[in-house]
Amino acid sequence: MNPRSPDVLILGGGVIGLVSALRLLQAGRSVTILERKTVGAGSSHGNCGTITPSHAAPLAAPGVIQLALKWMTQADAPFYVRPRADWRLLGWLTRFARRANGRDYLAGMHAKALVLNRSRALLEQLVRDEGLDCEFATGGTMYVFRDPQVMELANPLLQPLLAEGVEARIVDGPGARALEPALNDSVVGGHYFANDAHLRPERYVDELARRVRELGGSILENQEITGFEREGGRVTAVVTNAGRHAGRDVLMALGAWSPLIGRQLRLDLPIQPGKGYSITMENPRAWPRLPLVLKERGVCVTGWESGYRLGSTMEFSGYDDSLNRTRLDALRRAAGEYLREPLGEQVREEWFGWRPMVYDDLPLIGRAPRWDNLWLATGHGMLGVTMSAVTGELISELITGTSPSIDPRIVAPDRFA
Repeated sequence: MNPRSPDVLILGGGVIGLVSALRLLQAGRSVTILERKTVGAGSSHGNCGTITPSHAAPLAAPGVIQLALKWMTQADAPFYVRPRADWRLLGWLTRFARRANGRDYLAGMHAKALVLNRSRALLEQLVRDEGLDCEFATGGTMYVFRDPQVMELANPLLQPLLAEGVEARIVDGPGARALEPALNDSVVGGHYFANDAHLRPERYVDELARRVRELGGSILENQEITGFEREGGRVTAVVTNAGRHAGRDVLMALGAWSPLIGRQLRLDLPIQPGKGYSITMENPRAWPRLPLVLKERGVCVTGWESGYRLGSTMEFSGYDDSLNRTRLDALRRAAGEYLREPLGEQVREEWFGWRPMVYDDLPLIGRAPRWDNLWLATGHGMLGVTMSAVTGELISELITGTSPSIDPRIVAPDRFA
């Protein structure tokens, strides 16, 4: 190994790679990050920035398969699978469907809540201790409903969340509008989650990168991975379009690109790219201060002093890189149904990104199968920002041999074996 090689070479300069780098630097390790574009250019950039223990319920819930089949005919549905011949996707969906039962749903919620609750506390501490200027705010989030029957069916789902320590309460229509006056009179009620928080994700990423550099970490951008050098059970170097890089340990934090790069190392990672969209605009005059999930439409609304964002939806269309106007228009329509003043006058960005989706809705954090010095921190689905703090803590503990703060078996990459 080159004497100047870092202790840890991190592949991916998104939120997961950056928090992992920060924690490793604080543990005394030297770190270099390789990023294929620019820092935070992937799904770390345009998401809604919510920090949500409220999202502990797995996506593979009882009844979701029937709903997904219904949505297959709707190109603007919250959950959409583009029909095509893709055997990897078919296998992923089959495993996802097998988990859509009561037993796996509750077990998955328990595991996910442990991770999310810990990360929520760590993230607030991280922002405070590191002085990260990212518009972090507490105050909760609210899921809001326009259909009384949909809300009535959803109300019992709060009970298992409460049992997992997630703060939640039901509010009626006037109560929802008292919490968030930007809601219009069509909203019949909501679920308020007091312990959720939010931040501006692209500013969070920029601030993390600043701290990594201040602590001596190196961030190399425009580094397209083209191959790997191996010796025995070790990855000895990563080859990019700009040169060769080595590290004693290698951490793969490549988000939705992890399965593609992983195949070069004979890793079969159970990750599919879930495409999400967002529209960022200037704030309407009556913009919501409380992040909202418009439940019937599956759309998230987040406002900051610096801007306003509509986002979400889940589209399984592979790595299709087109900006789907139908799905962007669906975000606007949804906001118009729930909000008094749904749109700002000036659109600043229309965006899409791929989320790394694992069929059990938990990330892959730990040593990679087959390799002695390769680690994974990927597969965070829609919750990369929320889970970033606990991921950085755990991966640092595992690489440095420190006693882990949570049971690493919950998120171990070999748990599917």
